[in-house]
Amino acid sequence: MVKITIKETQNPTIIKFEFDDFITQNQNFEFKNIDEAKSSPLAQQLFYLPFVKTVYISGNFIAVERFSIVEWENVQDAVAEQIETFVNNGGVIINIDENKPKKQPITVYGETTPNPAALKFVVSRMLTKNAVEYKNIDQTASSPLAKELFKFPYVKEIFIDENYISVTKYDINDWQEITLEIRTFIKQYIENGGTVLDESLIETVNKNDVSKDDAFEKLDVTSQQIINILEEYVKPAVAADGGNIAFDSYNEDNKVVKVILQGACSGCPSSTFTLKSGIENMLKSMLNDEQITVEALNA
Repeated sequence: MVKITIKETQNPTIIKFEFDDFITQNQNFEFKNIDEAKSSPLAQQLFYLPFVKTVYISGNFIAVERFSIVEWENVQDAVAEQIETFVNNGGVIINIDENKPKKQPITVYGETTPNPAALKFVVSRMLTKNAVEYKNIDQTASSPLAKELFKFPYVKEIFIDENYISVTKYDINDWQEITLEIRTFIKQYIENGGTVLDESLIETVNKNDVSKDDAFEKLDVTSQQIINILEEYVKPAVAADGGNIAFDSYNEDNKVVKVILQGACSGCPSSTFTLKSGIENMLKSMLNDEQITVEALNA
């Protein structure tokens, strides 16, 4: 039996009616009137209520926007009961196009990282050859998946590389409360043909990936050596922890190497220790220069 949970939103005219499980497969629907809602028998029924202005269907919820003729506190329980009755009697929430491509089964599992705020979701297939980091939803033009993940209120940052997605959360939720939801969403999104990354929208020349840029040849020898060391010895290790490290610059005068931490490495409590005791010591040894220091621009 379906049981609806009523959730307020930041918009006082909109209420969310949440289900225990997903009701759409990585698709979002918005209906402004009963004619637009032909693909959703449930939305059509809701429009018979005189105060219903807009119906949204996405993920595990139905959100309804009301006209000002009523207050939600007076009608929300009745709407929730109507939705429950409709679904429990076999009513169709949304008719999905039967011509959609068949699912491509994958596995997704979560791995802990040294950063308690970040979790690594490993996918059983390659996602990209380009490491990409998103700090907010406005940066997600190249990743429809990242855009959808940012709609979860607890998602702070997203990092995608090779076969994994590293998600950094806000402190409002514990991982045990949200891991299953994120893992299930990623799995269903990819299985149903959702686009993880549009490679054509990722900048070809990326400052954070100098080793693949023509500018590499114009760098001084020490900078080139540092980049090669980071690529060969450091990146594989941090990638295993759901992160990435990118060379930014090397100052020949003060011997300071500046790097950029991404994914699970960004904001990690142990990142300073990793920089000083790991990477800095490695560079000192391999370059035979005890004066070298390493700083993270975003540590």
